[in-house]
Amino acid sequence: MDECFHEKDYLVSRRIYSNSIFDQVHERQDQEIQSLRERLSRTCGCTDKWAVQKIKGLLPILEWLPKYPVKQWLPSDVVSGVSTGLVCCLQGVAYALLASVAPVYGLYSAFFPILTYFVLGTSRHISVGPFPVTCLMVGSVVLTLAPDEHFLRSVNITAVNETVTDERLMEVDVEAREAQRIMVACTMTMLVGLFQVAMGLMQVGFLVRYLSDPLVGGFTTAAAFHVFISQIKTILSVPTNNHNGFFSFAYTVIASAISHVMDLKSQYGASIVHSLPRGFAPAQPPNIALIGNILGSSFSTAVVGYAVAVSVAKVYAAKHDYTVDGNQELIAFGVSNIFGGCLSSFVASTALSRTAVQESTGGKSQVAGIISALMVMIVILALGPFLQPLQKSVLAAIVIANLKGMFMQISEVPVLWRQNRTDCLIWIATCLASIVLGLDVGLLAGLVFEMGTVVVRTQFPSCASLGNVPNTDIYKNMKDYKNIAEIPGIKIFKCKSPIYFANIDYFKEKLRDEVGFDAVQVFKKRNKALKKIHKLIKKGKLQATENGLVPVASLGVENKAFENQQGPELEKGASQPDSEVKVQVDWRSELPVGVSVPRVHIHSLVVDFSAISFLDVVAAKSLKLVVKEFIRIGVSVYIAGCDGELVRRMEALSFFDEEVTRDLLFLSVHDAILFIQLETPSGNEQDSLAEKILQLQDDKEPLPFTEDEDLIETYDNQHLVSIPDLLYYQITQFSNPPNKCFSSMSRLFMDFQTEKNSLYSESLGKTVIIFLFIC
Repeated sequence: MDECFHEKDYLVSRRIYSNSIFDQVHERQDQEIQSLRERLSRTCGCTDKWAVQKIKGLLPILEWLPKYPVKQWLPSDVVSGVSTGLVCCLQGVAYALLASVAPVYGLYSAFFPILTYFVLGTSRHISVGPFPVTCLMVGSVVLTLAPDEHFLRSVNITAVNETVTDERLMEVDVEAREAQRIMVACTMTMLVGLFQVAMGLMQVGFLVRYLSDPLVGGFTTAAAFHVFISQIKTILSVPTNNHNGFFSFAYTVIASAISHVMDLKSQYGASIVHSLPRGFAPAQPPNIALIGNILGSSFSTAVVGYAVAVSVAKVYAAKHDYTVDGNQELIAFGVSNIFGGCLSSFVASTALSRTAVQESTGGKSQVAGIISALMVMIVILALGPFLQPLQKSVLAAIVIANLKGMFMQISEVPVLWRQNRTDCLIWIATCLASIVLGLDVGLLAGLVFEMGTVVVRTQFPSCASLGNVPNTDIYKNMKDYKNIAEIPGIKIFKCKSPIYFANIDYFKEKLRDEVGFDAVQVFKKRNKALKKIHKLIKKGKLQATENGLVPVASLGVENKAFENQQGPELEKGASQPDSEVKVQVDWRSELPVGVSVPRVHIHSLVVDFSAISFLDVVAAKSLKLVVKEFIRIGVSVYIAGCDGELVRRMEALSFFDEEVTRDLLFLSVHDAILFIQLETPSGNEQDSLAEKILQLQDDKEPLPFTEDEDLIETYDNQHLVSIPDLLYYQITQFSNPPNKCFSSMSRLFMDFQTEKNSLYSESLGKTVIIFLFIC
């Protein structure tokens, strides 16, 4: 295929780089490893500048308030604060129904958290206060620990002159119930705050990243479903239409006036707010005895509240070009919840609709939030009684109206299915689990399912065999392109995932499938074939010549695997049965023994590690064994594309030794391919074990073997086998009994004395020395 050249083509000329050569040429620098004490002293070193930065980090108001542009931002913040404050009042009263506490506590929850967030928060646009999902989670715990059945009492019947108690008639002690319920809600709120502060101080705000957008979307949709179901019985009291935003306040005023004028409570039994006392409730400590029952629910509520708030904060921070500190947000919300919990508030986060109102009406900073808190305070101190005739069905309508955005998330499911089916399954699984199992267990189930998809995707990674675009250094998946070619004799394998204990077996399976053979099976079959050849030579059924193995005439077998020349070589071999001949074993042809040896059609394997981010101990050990398995059958292995961190990790895991050296590492796949093409000789290919055998024949003394070296592997990997070397293998394996050892040695001495061929006598002399050493 002709290449089309144009002005955008470029030519790069450089040397072939292995990792070792590259490190030498460019002077690799070793990373400085600091001790724990040094890291702590550097991190915690107390200087004036460091102290100021830490104080400003913990109190962001000291950073932004002195720089606040009053003339430019204050008018917008006032308008935004007033609008948001009206919404906060209505949502606070309405969301108290979700938390199963009296409406006045919703106003407290819309007021106190804003005060502390104004000082500690880093987002300029979110409106802090009740959030439907967290309110419902609090409400489920409140109803579990303080149901109506726990507060039943006998009804007192007033007669003409006396009061009679009828044990058969029971009523709910509302005051005792409300007191216990707000105690449960406040205790849970304080525990949520403690969890959030602890996570913020430990700098683990990154954990919220495990709550992916599909998971949060499915969870909040399920929560909206729960909220809707919980409000049906309330909203059916008086049918109302849904209203949201600023106009919902006008709608609420009109509904309250109608309810008051028409006396709907006495005429139709409609449920109303009934009591919104002026002023603030006194502070109260939490009930420590309840902590054991609410520990798990508090942690999940803390995570959900923070996840939703920080997600919304980051959206508006990106829109207005500033940053949000996730860990500081944890501390801000934690302190807000602790402070609010002490003052009869329930869990605070942020509501999407309320935040949208604050931003869309011109809010520029946290000043808008503090002004909205002032509006709520006015309602608490003065205007609360005017909302007492308000029907609860109106509040329920407000709650349901604010669920519109959550329900609209269902439209994301078809888009997710087209974009990424795994993310779509996470959304659906989390939503269904949260609906069926409840919000607490459903969130945990969704998180486990999400983690499971990550494990599955890394446990069964995408692997491919790469080919080369002709005349380039580009290597792509063979299945993706037509005009790329596989390099003859070389297999390039790429895994697109970290390699660790869970996927190393799958990695080996895919590698075996791509190369087309099992290196361990090849090794065993070759070893078995060589043993049988050795036995046939000893029995005289095969004759070794310089051109291969030739069957003896009495055997009656035609050898198609090797060259069969029964000329002078055979006669010479017959007269000198122990003469020096070289046996060329062609593993690609049929063998003269009944053993089927898998064919190895490659001489080199290149593993592309450019997509590998880490190895663990198990993977390193298994990968090292895989490399050795290929080496012992004559296939050279090279690893390309490792970054410096991965190489250091491999060194720490003792991946390299005398056999698997750092020389097999190359900077890129193309470097490895060029190196192989330069180093691989044309014609017969011999592996390192064959070279060891030739060196064994040339040296006066045998090469030493290490204690852990497998001699069978050494024998199996030789391509050129001589008769003395076969006998050497038999001796080193101690296959002959001791009484035969000396008889064999005597015969070798006779051959050594009579043989005139210097090469063969030298080899016999070497074998005699081995005999003396072993016997």
